[in-house]
Amino acid sequence: MNGVFIAATAVSIIAVALICFFVFSTAIPTIAKIGLSDFLLGNVWKPSNGIFGILPMIAGSFYVTIGAAILGVPVGILAAIFMVFYCPKRIKPHVQAGINLLAGIPSVVYGLWALEEVVPLIRKFAGGYGLSIGAAMILLAIMILPTIISLSQSAIAAVPHHFYEGAVGLGATKERAIFTVVLPAASSGVLSSVIMGIGRAIGETMAVTMVIGNAPMFPKNLWGMGRTLTTNITTEMAYAGGLHRESLIATGAVLFVFILLINLAFNLTKRRGKGKEDQ
Repeated sequence: MNGVFIAATAVSIIAVALICFFVFSTAIPTIAKIGLSDFLLGNVWKPSNGIFGILPMIAGSFYVTIGAAILGVPVGILAAIFMVFYCPKRIKPHVQAGINLLAGIPSVVYGLWALEEVVPLIRKFAGGYGLSIGAAMILLAIMILPTIISLSQSAIAAVPHHFYEGAVGLGATKERAIFTVVLPAASSGVLSSVIMGIGRAIGETMAVTMVIGNAPMFPKNLWGMGRTLTTNITTEMAYAGGLHRESLIATGAVLFVFILLINLAFNLTKRRGKGKEDQ
């Protein structure tokens, strides 16, 4: 069994290594051919003219991800607290089933819903076409909720109950005990849920493609069209060839690095938090 476990672990490590080799073996020569500054800081994406600047897509990914986190993370954490401390037992199984169902809905169904409900509302109240960065933010904020709620709920429920009882026994209100004692004790798991949620947001493709407008330009405002790194790849990969195709793979490498940097930043924050707790 020891050999079986080692083999199973090796398979996952080899898979990651092969993916990294495929992406970066194409991306590094391509970026060198285009020029690092022209590729990462270029404002124009016109493959037909041999211009491959992905800065508008980097900005689009950043805006959409940050907006989704601002909208979705507080709601998800508060919903997790409700599930642990406030939800009546008779309805808790039904609410939990709804959260699980929300996690199982395919991305394309989310996209269709946003296209028929969110986009027309934005068109009505903000003007324009409705296809926008703001529509993608709202959509992704909803899509990351089940991940954040489920993982945060597990982390909060895992905190020993005497933490909460001790705080209440010392005179703290229920809300004060939750937010000053229980939530900090569960911060590691809650932070992990945020990482997973942001990873889902920055990597989402199909649903975002349907509502963002897919214009390779800097969004003028929240209600302007834009394009993310992921939608850039899916929109053009079907007909791309030569340097165009290689530049799309290089775009995937940039996205890969962004996700690694986000995970690294959160892990460093988590370690600092643990260090302060130990002190």
